[in-house]
Amino acid sequence: MPHDNDEPVFKRSRWGTNRYHYNAAHPIGAALIVITLVFVATMMILMTDRVGPFAPDPTPTERNPPTVAPTAP
Repeated sequence: MPHDNDEPVFKRSRWGTNRYHYNAAHPIGAALIVITLVFVATMMILMTDRVGPFAPDPTPTERNPPTVAPTAP
């Protein structure tokens, strides 16, 4: 039954809830599973390395005002 045209991309969960999950028997459902896994793995790596959108804010450096030479009265 691989690549059956009647297979839906999403299937209703059997646990009695109204949730849906990807159907691995459908090619698009299988592609969505792979894309989701790659996306989640990439985001986890970015989070552990603290890069990209998870990078900490740069520490502000102290701003010293310019020194002005005293003027003679």
